[in-house]
Amino acid sequence: MATTGFWPVRSSLGAVIAYADNPDKTTNPKYLDDDLAQVLRYAENDDKTDRRLFVTGVHCTAEHAYEDMAAVQKRFGLKGKIVAYHGYQSFKPGEVTPEEAHRIGIETAKQMWGDRFQVLVTTHLNTGTIHNHMVVNAVSYRDGKKFQNHIRDHIRLREISDRICRERQLSVLENATFFGGKSRGAYWAEKQGKLTHRAMLRRDIEDSMRYALGFDQVIAQLRSKGYQYDWQRGTVKAPDWERGIRLDRLGFTAEVIEAKLVANLYDNDALWNWNSHLPYRPKRFPLLELEKRLDYEIEHSDDTVTVMVDVVFFIILQMVKLTRAEQEGEVSFRPLSPSMRKEVENLDRLDAACRLMAENNIHTPEDLSHFIAKTETKIKELEHERQLCRNQLRRPKPREVEEENKRKIAATTDQLAPLRETLNTFRRIGEMWRRYYEILKSERQMEKHALQKERNRSR
Repeated sequence: MATTGFWPVRSSLGAVIAYADNPDKTTNPKYLDDDLAQVLRYAENDDKTDRRLFVTGVHCTAEHAYEDMAAVQKRFGLKGKIVAYHGYQSFKPGEVTPEEAHRIGIETAKQMWGDRFQVLVTTHLNTGTIHNHMVVNAVSYRDGKKFQNHIRDHIRLREISDRICRERQLSVLENATFFGGKSRGAYWAEKQGKLTHRAMLRRDIEDSMRYALGFDQVIAQLRSKGYQYDWQRGTVKAPDWERGIRLDRLGFTAEVIEAKLVANLYDNDALWNWNSHLPYRPKRFPLLELEKRLDYEIEHSDDTVTVMVDVVFFIILQMVKLTRAEQEGEVSFRPLSPSMRKEVENLDRLDAACRLMAENNIHTPEDLSHFIAKTETKIKELEHERQLCRNQLRRPKPREVEEENKRKIAATTDQLAPLRETLNTFRRIGEMWRRYYEILKSERQMEKHALQKERNRSR
């Protein structure tokens, strides 16, 4: 049965084209006669021979797809981080030949994108399932506008593919939902192993219901985990979430909750566990302790005290490490806010950001802005130098001069790659530090509130 889908590519246009247009995946001798297979094996020893059998360009040449697409992006000016879209079309094993699959892929690409966008269509034979890859230029060759990637586009791609397959009496998936019934953002977050707000809240609700004997106890447990509950709307949210999530939208209807509470009421183990599993009370307050040790207070006015970006990231990193240690049972306390706990998935990125800021003596927002501007200037200078060398190659030159220019181009490209990676990292730091600052302020307020409650109990 034919399945389809596509996703944005934010890294390298050349890389995704190279993946799709891979001779090792498009020339499996299993699907070829012996004579042609022998010719292909022989051709593998000739670097100048084109071994691509099932590769077709739509409004671009198969041999120079990258150059053709890059020329369109350069002509109109690529805006944004998305350089292309990578689509797939997979068929039921044994139902199509490579030739038929490739023809279907070309027709699908033409009907879906062919009136405005360049597409490279390849048919891969390296797995048990024959499938097409479609690399779509993010920029239209007609008017320079970018492909928008709405949910209706995913629906349209499936409809086109299904219609073409039905015309050929091939099977299709009937009544399949997009993204598993989730939002697009939640679907891809989960595919990447990330924890969405809804997934985290669902897990925390289930944990809060384990031993509760009444709905107020469920809410008390959620509040101890850093959530706020709106009794009027029946919604739960973390302090920095834009909007709350209704319990029934997560499957926790009044009937479901009531059934769980009644079951706990007649469960001797649940009764015993509730008595030993009171709502969470932190015995330590890690953020307040860390502030005291660093002699730095998170919550203050930007007008009176300079916010230290590197300190914000360092504190977030330490709190996230505590969160992971708590999840792994190494410590008995944890940061309170759900937003803080969610940052565990960014631990490696946070660690790298802290090291980079230390290596480059970046402390304040001004330091960060200056470093980004300096790096951008360096990249432009290197790109200019490389372009001058490329211009030299356009005119006939002695062989030794050409080789020297090529060497300079390769060396400049090697310099540009880490610079661009560093620039992207510091741009992310610039985008994230204020959000982290707000998370820390919220965490601090929660710890101070919990500390006050602890003091009141002790009186």
